[in-house]
Amino acid sequence: MRPVALSPQAREDALHAMESAGELDVLVVGGGVVGAGCALDAVTRGLTVGLLEARDWASGTSSRSSKLIHGGLRYLEMLDFRLVQEALKERGLLIQRLAPHLVHPVKFLYPLKHRVWERPYVGAGVLLYDTLGVTSGNSRGLPRHRHLTRRHALREVPALKADSLVGAVQYWDAQVDDARHTMTLTRTAASYGALVANRTRVEGFLRQGERVTGVLAYDLESGRRFEVHARQVINATGVWTDDTQAMADTRGQFHVRASKGVHILVPRDRINSQSGLILRTEKSVLFVIPWGRHWLIGTTDTDWDLDKQHPAVSSRDTDYLLEHVNGVLATPLTRDDVEGVYAGLRPLLSGDAAETSKLSREHLVGHPVPGLVVVAGGKYTTYRVMAKDAVDEAVRTLDGGTPATSVTEDVPLVGADGYRALWNRRQSMARDAGLHVARIEHLLNRYGSMVGEVLDLVRTDPSLGAPLAGADDYLEAEVVYAVTHEGARHLDDVLTRRTRASIESWDRGLAAAQQAADLMAGPLGWDQDTVRDEVEHYRKRVEAEREAQQQPDDHTADAARLGAPDILPLR
Repeated sequence: MRPVALSPQAREDALHAMESAGELDVLVVGGGVVGAGCALDAVTRGLTVGLLEARDWASGTSSRSSKLIHGGLRYLEMLDFRLVQEALKERGLLIQRLAPHLVHPVKFLYPLKHRVWERPYVGAGVLLYDTLGVTSGNSRGLPRHRHLTRRHALREVPALKADSLVGAVQYWDAQVDDARHTMTLTRTAASYGALVANRTRVEGFLRQGERVTGVLAYDLESGRRFEVHARQVINATGVWTDDTQAMADTRGQFHVRASKGVHILVPRDRINSQSGLILRTEKSVLFVIPWGRHWLIGTTDTDWDLDKQHPAVSSRDTDYLLEHVNGVLATPLTRDDVEGVYAGLRPLLSGDAAETSKLSREHLVGHPVPGLVVVAGGKYTTYRVMAKDAVDEAVRTLDGGTPATSVTEDVPLVGADGYRALWNRRQSMARDAGLHVARIEHLLNRYGSMVGEVLDLVRTDPSLGAPLAGADDYLEAEVVYAVTHEGARHLDDVLTRRTRASIESWDRGLAAAQQAADLMAGPLGWDQDTVRDEVEHYRKRVEAEREAQQQPDDHTADAARLGAPDILPLR
């Protein structure tokens, strides 16, 4: 496998190839983590594969998660041992083999409030969690849990109220930049030969009698409509599953219900802690997760039936998170401490339960009509298993002999090979590049062994080695690289997903917008009018989100957020 760049030209070539291919073996609709996983699984079985995404890679749920790769400790209470073990196996694979540059260990402290029964109860659960991690078939790659006294717990997390705990249990999980991981998954699929294109919306299915034989697609960048033919189409559209199924004139075998999860970011110095936190709430759990120079706090779990593209955060959502985390903090957080806010929609398999937190996180695969496979439900951590099951179902009906089985358990993502060797060389890399070693570490944990491609841009144009104004965790070169190698088409793609300036900066990335747009203009061929439009659109998006966050409930927040349309309206 030779890594390929998701460049503007590569996108055009992929669209042309899909249109003129005659008939692909598999066409995947939906560029989230499951859709990208399906494309990688199918292409590494030797199939011809296309992948279409209506907006940007991971622009939906897959960029708005809790950024955790975990087994789901709370699912042990539901006695869902199979789901937990499956997820812990995937966690081990990602840390050790598939994406060690993107998935990293993180420790959590679970405060205990009751003296007699809680420590043995929680301790037994975490011991089982560790044990399932070992028996999942992979070495865990993480330290085992440990019990802490109250004094030791307060040394680990001085920010806690002394009377909020009687002791603690500490355990390890893993975290990921979900948007970067999904994009890297897509790039890996392309490197093995998949034809991938974002900003290309599927408007309908092609039919031969009962059978689905492809899709009618619309290129939102050029306004061109065209057909893509395929022997099997996989619908991997997450919370849009029911909408996509409706285009095939079928209600499907199951339905997806959206649950909104809200997260806020606060500066790292607002919570004095060496460990993340996991706190019980009346409905679920609340995480306080270290995220660079910030803490990520979430999440909520409420039913959502409004706009799916831009789920809005209301004042009530923010208050809920602040109230629950302040219950254990000696120095409470206020609204003024909140730097960034985002909301994502979980695709839950619909059921009769009144509470969304009780709906299934397991996935299902269906074949509602010949030629169309649907995969839905699940959780981010188990995307590879979901993709394998979906492709298994798709190839089951393909002619031409016994199809190859999934090999993605042994397929590292782009940037994984050589990452650890380069990490050991980070001091010399910093000297050679003329950058601080902390900057090299940051780049390695974003690009892995592809870091050389970013540094080559700096060698060619040393000015690109400067930090991005207003978002100085990132270099100017990373903006250019996002366009030339990572498929970014618009300013929002760069500031929201290729970087995290939109949630990591007090101004939500506004100070970086003009410079970033100017850097993108060259490789994308933008004129000054386009640059101005991109910056203005981003400004309106930020204004609409801030207005929504002042509203008291979902309906008023949704109305406020819809005040800023997409850069190119989906016509």
